[in-house]
Amino acid sequence: MIGPVLNRRVVIALAAILLLLSETQLYAQQDSYNCVMEAKSTIELQSAEEGILDRVLVGRGQRVKAGEIVARLESRQEALTAERARLRAEAKTGVDGAKAQSEFRRKEAERLEDLRSTNAIPERDYTTAVVESRLAEIAVETAVMEHDIAKLEYEQARSRLERRSIRSPVDGVVVDVTMFPGEYVHEQATVLTIAEIDPLHVEVFIPVSEYKAVQPGMPAKVSPELPIGGNFDAEVAVVDNVFDAASRTFRVRLVLANTDYELPAGLRCTVRFLRSGGDP
Repeated sequence: MIGPVLNRRVVIALAAILLLLSETQLYAQQDSYNCVMEAKSTIELQSAEEGILDRVLVGRGQRVKAGEIVARLESRQEALTAERARLRAEAKTGVDGAKAQSEFRRKEAERLEDLRSTNAIPERDYTTAVVESRLAEIAVETAVMEHDIAKLEYEQARSRLERRSIRSPVDGVVVDVTMFPGEYVHEQATVLTIAEIDPLHVEVFIPVSEYKAVQPGMPAKVSPELPIGGNFDAEVAVVDNVFDAASRTFRVRLVLANTDYELPAGLRCTVRFLRSGGDP
């Protein structure tokens, strides 16, 4: 019984080796691989503040720029608070008045000092003038500090008002609008979704036999499926160091420029890696 069992094991082992060799040969002959063109990032925009949504300034399919305001919460109260803080921050009457009073008290102390040297006034009058002059100087310091605090409060009010505006963090395309004016926005609510599609990420799985042949920085040609078609230059950005044991493949990411948004995300494609000399 031992002989037949060993023979069967040998046959199974040989079959496995032949299968692996045939797959390796197939992979070696393959010059293109299936891939998918994906957005660089997909961002679900939320609000930093809670409140009633006042306006949505963009629609589905619209291009947006980084920093562009795409929606606003109702913010009348915050705007009034910011305006009041601005008026306080810009007002210098307190500082100017304290400085004028300090200058007057200083000159008065100097005048009394001259009179004191000739014994024309009591010592007490001169001492009082000196104390009042010093108190006036402290009043100036206090007024300046309060003015600085007012400026900080204005910046704080402006920041709170700014947080009522929702801005796009990237250049991209609006994929979906999920909330509309009049709805209540809470801290976990997604107002709209933006996809960053310049550049595109091209994801492809490569046989492990090609692991050392594909390196970051390697050029490639990406061919989107119809109706787009054509050939586009791309570059290998990431080569995974972890293999998928079941499929005997590893993942590669390429970067594909898409400055004019000509190419959509979510499209299937094929990719050919260009070896030395630009050959596949």
